[in-house]
Amino acid sequence: MKHFTLPKDGGLLETNLPGNILHSYENIVTEIYPDSTDASDKIADIIIKSVNDFTATNPGRKFKLGLTTGASPVSLYKWLTRRYNEGKISFKNIEVFSIDEFYPIVNLSEGRNRRLFQELLDLVDIPKENIHIPLSTDKEDKVTQFCSDFEKISRGLDLLVIGVGEHGEIGFNEAGASEKSRTRTVRFSYQSRKRQANNNFNGNIKHTPETAITIGVDTMMSAKRIILMAWGEEKAEAVKAIVEDGITPAYPASFLQKHDNITLFADETASSLLTRIVSPWLVGPCIWTPKFVRKAVIWLCQTVHKPILKLTQKDYLENSLGELLETRTFDKINIDVFNDLQHTITGWPGGKPGSREEYRPVKASPYPKTVLIFSPHPDDDVISMGGTFIRLVEQGHNVHVAYQTSGDLAVHDDVVLQHMDAAMELGFGDRFDEVKALIESKRPGMPEPKELLKLKGAIRRSEAKSADRSFGLDDKRNVHFLNLPFYESGGVAKLPRTQADLDIIKALLRQLKPDQIYMAGDLADPHGTHRVCTEAALESIEQLKEEGEMWLEKTNIWLYRGAWMEWELGRVDMAVPLSPDELIKKRHAIFRHLSQKDIVPFPGDDPREFWQRAEERTQNTARLYDELGMAEYQAMEVFLRLC
Repeated sequence: MKHFTLPKDGGLLETNLPGNILHSYENIVTEIYPDSTDASDKIADIIIKSVNDFTATNPGRKFKLGLTTGASPVSLYKWLTRRYNEGKISFKNIEVFSIDEFYPIVNLSEGRNRRLFQELLDLVDIPKENIHIPLSTDKEDKVTQFCSDFEKISRGLDLLVIGVGEHGEIGFNEAGASEKSRTRTVRFSYQSRKRQANNNFNGNIKHTPETAITIGVDTMMSAKRIILMAWGEEKAEAVKAIVEDGITPAYPASFLQKHDNITLFADETASSLLTRIVSPWLVGPCIWTPKFVRKAVIWLCQTVHKPILKLTQKDYLENSLGELLETRTFDKINIDVFNDLQHTITGWPGGKPGSREEYRPVKASPYPKTVLIFSPHPDDDVISMGGTFIRLVEQGHNVHVAYQTSGDLAVHDDVVLQHMDAAMELGFGDRFDEVKALIESKRPGMPEPKELLKLKGAIRRSEAKSADRSFGLDDKRNVHFLNLPFYESGGVAKLPRTQADLDIIKALLRQLKPDQIYMAGDLADPHGTHRVCTEAALESIEQLKEEGEMWLEKTNIWLYRGAWMEWELGRVDMAVPLSPDELIKKRHAIFRHLSQKDIVPFPGDDPREFWQRAEERTQNTARLYDELGMAEYQAMEVFLRLC
């Protein structure tokens, strides 16, 4: 299956740029790849070469490999398994050391290391005695000795491969950890337990252990070589802190700056706040495309706190942008960028009938357009582009929305019981006790019962239809629930994307033949639902083109962002302003998703509700446009044009 990365437009000329210049702002050398799959492929090569070189020069000794738990290494394990099947590596001479595990747990099916076994160790030729997991059922008075024994065998690893958490944690060494820490038990904070509940226990914090065993920072520092991994935009702030800022216990991974053989591998989203990405002209020569010039000018405005048309030649020269002045005067650059950004703004996302099209992001014809909005979950459409959704419907276009997954896992058990109680009170039958027993039969770490998921899926469908009706959409003709099979695993870890998922999407595309397609473009979680849904839609479109569906050549694809982050203005192709009334209408549509209000099982660390995140994000975008000298709007939703 193909992997999707955002198209590049200009940037740093890295070819032949010396490493000491490329990494000049970095305290930990960082290698940036388009996505986690490409980066993991490279890391797998490094592991294989390290093992093979070691075996050739150290006969009779085993290679000590430290591996991380969690979601970060999933792609890496797949590459290592593939290399093993190709005969490029044997694990017979490798000792694997896992860096952490919940404590106490009875078996690995409830633990952090189950994926390490399922996706790597159970599939290769490693002897069981070569596997070392910090798994203990010892009583508290004996677990200290267990940790001491594990510390002795895990020091001096030949290679340690470890993921970085959203707050710079490494293993379970979280904020406040000491750089002298060794293998020990740690107690989770409430926020940490919430994260572990989301990742391992279907959002149920009651079933989440309060403590864990982890190797310490000092233990990690004893490794001969360290590779860090960071994927997804939720890691961006942590990557910035541990790579470019000073050493601090607030970001435990920053202690690793002191290691003399360490590299961080990051994807484009995790590295998005690094200097060589945010302001690469500070690092070296650049390719100056129109969009990249816009990026630089916007950065300059935010640096000197001026609107575009007030920038001076001195501003350019004093902020390392003199290279821009070699081809144009500063005032010509200001005017060109101002016009370029202004032309992204339109109140007609489907095109304005009868208008001149020269400077508009969307052509007027055909009118009305058939528009298809792909929504990974049953509320991403209204959260991410609800105002644009409203405009498209009210301006007379034939708008369809396709919910790619059921979203059933994101419904709390209590919400199901509330619906059962309401059905009973309305006289539609009493199934409350039956459903309650079904809920109580759930086991930590195991898939949810299918009958329970059916109820949760029905709740989410009813909410989505209610939101769509509030826009005036026909929920029987224009609303489509695709229920892509990859999502229906019954747990947080999803099934692989297959042709079956693509065939469902292709059938809808053939039926509608849309002129415009909107889809999620945020790639925060490399193994998450948004990314899988977007890649499935794009691959479906590619297959249809190869099969001769020529109408797709005229179809425009627009990418929206999720509720947390917004596209940087340097990349935006269309900005749709929202009036105060439209913002309220969007908010009310989000409110129709009652199961996601207040008690969402997977909210992350952000305490705001989805409607608050969405409003603050779009209002901030409008404020940025205003500060750059554009007209002042209540809020704005912005999009990237893919084709």
